[in-house]
Amino acid sequence: MGLKPLSAILVAAGLATIAHGLAVAQPAPAPATPQPTGAAASPDQNYILGPSDVVEIQVLGRADFTTRARIDQDGTIQLPYLGAVNAAHKTTAELSDQIKKALETGGYFSNPILSIEIVGFASRYVTVLGDVGAPGLIPVDRPYRLSEILARVGGVREDAADYVVVRSEKGAERHLSVKTLATGDEALDPYVSPGDKIFSPKADLIYVSGQVKTPGVFPLETGMTLRMAIARGGGVTDLGTDHRVKVTGPDGKPLKIGLDEKVGAGDVIVVGERLF
Repeated sequence: MGLKPLSAILVAAGLATIAHGLAVAQPAPAPATPQPTGAAASPDQNYILGPSDVVEIQVLGRADFTTRARIDQDGTIQLPYLGAVNAAHKTTAELSDQIKKALETGGYFSNPILSIEIVGFASRYVTVLGDVGAPGLIPVDRPYRLSEILARVGGVREDAADYVVVRSEKGAERHLSVKTLATGDEALDPYVSPGDKIFSPKADLIYVSGQVKTPGVFPLETGMTLRMAIARGGGVTDLGTDHRVKVTGPDGKPLKIGLDEKVGAGDVIVVGERLF
């Protein structure tokens, strides 16, 4: 076999070098973007307009149409050129489309660009009552979780129960732990709905005395047992014993309750002394 010409060898070497360079410069394929396996359902993000809400409506470049109006109890607002327009039970996007079509159909503007802003929320609210910092009507201009509503009213007071009662417009009632709401777990912190009533009751009380380190009156916590109640009173003194505990109900009748059984509202607990 004859030797290859030097020029052929050089050309082959050059092509190999170029091919190697292209292979090195070729970027590695990007890793596949992980796809979400699922998302928690959330309420509709669009606020539904209603009576007493205040809206500001503008048409770009037409200052003569700028209007700030309160929705009347019949659900209408008064607009330039158009007169009474039904605005209730619509989102701002739906109302914008309706007004745009009416202006075009009436020959007032050609392809108007509308801007609608809600400047006063009044028709959709929840009612918060009871032992909170600032009870009242709280507008819900977007989806709110229960913990957010409680934060807006200053939270529950120190003498409040450790739960709140939420009743929907349909009458369903739920008791929700304030401590659980504070954990940050969204699954345990439900959204409220317009028309909901939220009530924070005062805590029921228990009375702990006798041979405990800090006798007194204490709030009854959900699921509190006799053992927990004694611990709330500072625990048993050196002279006391949890084998001699008397529990009296709010009606004055003695109760037979084990240390790991629940106490009730108004119970009076007296820890006795040791016999020796």
